[in-house]
Amino acid sequence: MTIDVRKAVGAAQQYFASLQDMIGYPTEDWRLEEAELSEDKKHWFITLGFIRPVDKTSNPLANFMENPNYEREYKVFKIDATTGEVQSMKIREA
Repeated sequence: MTIDVRKAVGAAQQYFASLQDMIGYPTEDWRLEEAELSEDKKHWFITLGFIRPVDKTSNPLANFMENPNYEREYKVFKIDATTGEVQSMKIREA
């Protein structure tokens, strides 16, 4: 029996929260961006988006951005659809 999408999203959120002290920057405005059950129904792929502070000096386009002090980042979580265990977390490009 597979976990439902709400449990998969919750597992992704809890996993990231448990690593927050290791991330190195604060995050805000969390959003569920995508949720997909693999064709073989063995994994959920959950994409969460959030904003984080950005150093304007490291981004040459910062002056042209809507909010140059923040940028949106995305993480994709691979979750075992049976156990709800997070198996990986990857950066997804916008």
